Amino acid sequence: MRLFRSAVLYTALALCAIAALADTAALEALRSGDMKKLIFHSAPQPVAEVAFVDETEAELTLAQYHGRYVLLNFWATWCAPCRKEMPSLQALQAEFGGDAFQVVTIATGRNSPAGIRRFFEEVGVDSLPKYRDPKQALARQMAVLGLPISLILDPQGNEIARLRGDAHWDSDSAKAIIAALIAGEG
Repeated sequence: MRLFRSAVLYTALALCAIAALADTAALEALRSGDMKKLIFHSAPQPVAEVAFVDETEAELTLAQYHGRYVLLNFWATWCAPCRKEMPSLQALQAEFGGDAFQVVTIATGRNSPAGIRRFFEEVGVDSLPKYRDPKQALARQMAVLGLPISLILDPQGNEIARLRGDAHWDSDSAKAIIAALIAGEG
């Protein structure tokens, strides 16, 4: 009987692993253009629960976003590719933001609140969070090397994909990937 239960358990785990690989393959097939840089992990990776701050200096963690997919973007006011990318992040948030999906932007390093406000005004962004990681603690824990870096987190708060460099997050490919995730196809 014990051998039978073990066989059933291992079969179920194997089928789940195969389904996850199939889902990842389906998502990878949606990548085109600069979304080709989006790398899906073979298994979800835990995310650090290091605090960052909002505009009022209140501490937050990514745990507050559990229950939805998150596009987590690390950026800085001095980063030219970030300047180019930020409006497309706002467009993605405008189209998909809600109970199932959220764009979360975190300025990492020395970025003053006034500098962040000025940056957002200059690039025409008014609906994304102005979070900061002033000591780069979260960025370090999440192996953020270079900017911008975008991560996709699943509803359980695990990292499932990562893109290094800027991207057109309002492209048809990016929208198809986010739509598939929200629809439960990923």
